[in-house]
Amino acid sequence: MTDYQHALQQEIQELQARTSAAQMPDEMRRKINKEIVALERSVELGSYDEKYEKVSRYIDWVLKIPWAAESKDTTDIEKAKAVFNKHHYGMQEVKDRFLEYIAILNLREKQAPEEDFRAPILLLVGLVGTGKTTFATSLAEALARKLVRIPFGGMGSAKELRGSSRLLLGAEPGRVIRGVCEAGVRNPVILLDEIDRNAEEANTDIMGVLVELLDPAQNHAFTDTYVDYPVNLSHAIFIATANNTTRIVTAVMDRMEKISMPSYTDEEKIVIAKQYILPKLLRDAGLKPEQFKIQEDVWKTVVRPLGYDAGIRTLERTLQGAVRKAVRIIVERKFPEVIINMDNAKIFMPKF
Repeated sequence: MTDYQHALQQEIQELQARTSAAQMPDEMRRKINKEIVALERSVELGSYDEKYEKVSRYIDWVLKIPWAAESKDTTDIEKAKAVFNKHHYGMQEVKDRFLEYIAILNLREKQAPEEDFRAPILLLVGLVGTGKTTFATSLAEALARKLVRIPFGGMGSAKELRGSSRLLLGAEPGRVIRGVCEAGVRNPVILLDEIDRNAEEANTDIMGVLVELLDPAQNHAFTDTYVDYPVNLSHAIFIATANNTTRIVTAVMDRMEKISMPSYTDEEKIVIAKQYILPKLLRDAGLKPEQFKIQEDVWKTVVRPLGYDAGIRTLERTLQGAVRKAVRIIVERKFPEVIINMDNAKIFMPKF
């Protein structure tokens, strides 16, 4: 036996030990053990290179899947209120719907902990920058659950969700199973972000996978093409976002509860900028609050540098640019502070 074969055999023994120690369905364990036996034979016969790469990679992925590991929910309503208020200004109706959601989880945990609860799937619909993604992040934080974000923007094939055949060299699971593996638990909050923005030619196939993911009758046995064995996703909480629902098929819409995200008024945006956005930007830039000031009459220009915008992303970019310019002035010219007023505002506003 060559040194290389001996090294491979040691690696196979390590795979066997990890498989024995891992928690997984018995049928999956038998399947893995058959693969390991086949690997041992191929090493003995000397025809092991490509096969070893494929099989060992497959086993590594299977061992990463959290077949039973779960995080413990925190369903304290007061804590949840604090989390949502920390990340969102206004939007009380949307907050109330999420708090109702957590309240139901809390009650069921106390009264029927042994029963599986199919959490409703919320679809947040609104214009860019209205806080859809942040609400999903806040829900995960409030519940103390891991967050898995799956971006659909530009997704060109259902294989990106469901994975490719493991017979192909370099194949791996789809984004759903990869995300769950990264989370390390089978009950994360799974954010299906911008489900209306996948590629036109792949929309039908992608919507078909979404039906399976979001249907309680099916997602307890979601089968990724690469893993080729059903994985229970019924303990995960799914949240979806979309800019509009035009391209979302009826079968998918029927499995979700739509929540319309309101647009922000100029007054709300000014409060958000002062309380949420600007303090973070100053911290990130290393500025003290007293070193960067915006006079009150300038704020209307700050929130509308290019006209009306429903969200806050343009506002965020505008303030980022202003803070960067202020930092350069303070460093280069040794100014103790920068005060933006109506006379110098153009210097700090975006130019198009």
